[in-house]
Amino acid sequence: MVKIKSNNSNSQKEFFIETKEGIFFLNESPFVWDIVPINENTFHCLYENKSFVAEIVKADHIEKSFILKINGKKYEYTAQSEMDLLLEKLGMQRSSRLKVDQLKAPMPGLIVDVRVSEGQKVMKGDILVILEAMKMENAIKAPAEATIKTICIKKGDSVEKNKLLIEFA
Repeated sequence: MVKIKSNNSNSQKEFFIETKEGIFFLNESPFVWDIVPINENTFHCLYENKSFVAEIVKADHIEKSFILKINGKKYEYTAQSEMDLLLEKLGMQRSSRLKVDQLKAPMPGLIVDVRVSEGQKVMKGDILVILEAMKMENAIKAPAEATIKTICIKKGDSVEKNKLLIEFA
């Protein structure tokens, strides 16, 4: 199960999504929809005889935050996995205990900028690298407070998904 929270000023809602035997459930009700990819980040969706175009504008998998554009209107969301919900229930925050050793490329692309240097201390959320993918620049941020040990890429490098970008001390 995943808890999705809308972070929009006009409507702050929570949704629970899970799959059972290949069927999606939204707030425990079956959610039947058709989805067809238009390109890597854009999809055509059909739900209850209504047509939608959904575009993934930004996906920060570390922070589990997402910006979607649906029929031209932007929506911001955050997600929590079952483990995140359990830790929250126990009064623990997963990110506060996070010890990171490496930062890997979340997708293939071109390194446009490296904004840190070896030995530099960074805070959670600091922009470390700008990665261009599908003509979009993606800011790759520090997942936790850390010190840069080794920078394994340089500006102009092409990287594949999961390529080691930075090692932390």
